[in-house]
Amino acid sequence: MAAITSALIAIAGVVLGWIAIEIACKPCLEQGREAIDRSLNPDYDPDDAVSATTTTNNNNNIRAPLITSESDDPVVVGASSTTSYDSSVKPI
Repeated sequence: MAAITSALIAIAGVVLGWIAIEIACKPCLEQGREAIDRSLNPDYDPDDAVSATTTTNNNNNIRAPLITSESDDPVVVGASSTTSYDSSVKPI
């Protein structure tokens, strides 16, 4: 009877340890599992993921330009001196 009790305590300890590791390392484990899933997927194209990631990260990039559209830019390079300045756009 003591052997069964010891085995149950050991199994419970292993299960609780596994749960603790899963909770503590959740972000790292999720990234690793996603990487494994991508590498095992025959339809996955790394070039497509890079372009999708680049466009997603451009919106969150701290060094991205504040004015992204050329029509919003008050300074036009190479324009003649007769070009009017848009006073609604103020430089920082």
